[in-house]
Amino acid sequence: MCTSIALTTKDTYIGRNLDLEYAFGEKVVITPRQFPLQFHKMPALETHQAIIGMASVAEGYPLYAEGVNESGVYMAGLNFPGNAYYPPEGGAGEALAPYELIPWLLGTCKTAAEAAEHMKRIPLLGVPFRPDMPLAPLHWHIADRHGAFVAEPVAEGVKVYPDPVGVLTNNPPFPFHRTNLTQYRGLSAAQPDNTLDPALELPTFGQGMGAIGLPGDWSPASRYIRTAFCKRNSVCENSEESSVSQFFHLLDTVAMPRGAVRTPEGNCDITRYSCCINTATGTYYYKTYDNCAITAVALTEERRAGDRLLEFPLDTRLRITFQEG
Repeated sequence: MCTSIALTTKDTYIGRNLDLEYAFGEKVVITPRQFPLQFHKMPALETHQAIIGMASVAEGYPLYAEGVNESGVYMAGLNFPGNAYYPPEGGAGEALAPYELIPWLLGTCKTAAEAAEHMKRIPLLGVPFRPDMPLAPLHWHIADRHGAFVAEPVAEGVKVYPDPVGVLTNNPPFPFHRTNLTQYRGLSAAQPDNTLDPALELPTFGQGMGAIGLPGDWSPASRYIRTAFCKRNSVCENSEESSVSQFFHLLDTVAMPRGAVRTPEGNCDITRYSCCINTATGTYYYKTYDNCAITAVALTEERRAGDRLLEFPLDTRLRITFQEG
């Protein structure tokens, strides 16, 4: 359960909510240009573009949930159970395991369109990182300042779609979400006209009535509609502070409070973290479920140029400021 957004003000900001019932060892990780990246069937990348994002690190390898490279290309994996299909290992030639996609594509691509083209032609490889780490069923949001794409690995192959809305959630497949938008074309941030019976006096009794019918549950289809509506009507200043603040407010509209969503096993899905990345600077902003203050990690030139992974444990401690009168 996740939601990903691409928003442009003065710069382009891209990020997501990660909704999950458990922690996975996540931390902000910078993969600098000189850190060697190994792959099953692709040549190793001894040098590549620097990457910043949220990842767990296993055996010294960054397993990214999402990230952005120094060219401003973003890629995020979102849960896609029941639909994701990865062909088993076999055959010759180039192929990428799902967990290798973000390091390879962000390491090599300078635009989202280039990454989307690679997704069309490079086969996926259904091989887990380790036997005790099964592959997550994912589809991917790919974006930069020029536009966004969705890549979905299904039984017929990898389908790549342009994403003019700049939003992705989970199941059903992306074409459903685009079609489903049509059912909500009458929503508006403005007060509604009385089209039921203009001869009747039917005054509105509160603000926001133009959005009556906007779904409020946490299903992927409803989160998609709610996020698309809020993003389409978003208003903020062009400053960094206003843009980052607005981005997190958009993510908050679909965040999961503990207890609102329960898995079949009885566990609670929560929004473990929310992130916002300025694609022009590579600055990675985040907040966690227990710490709603925003923390930032900068992708500085010094950090880009190294040869060792840089790991930044999450600041999860709630901080409350008591104001003196």
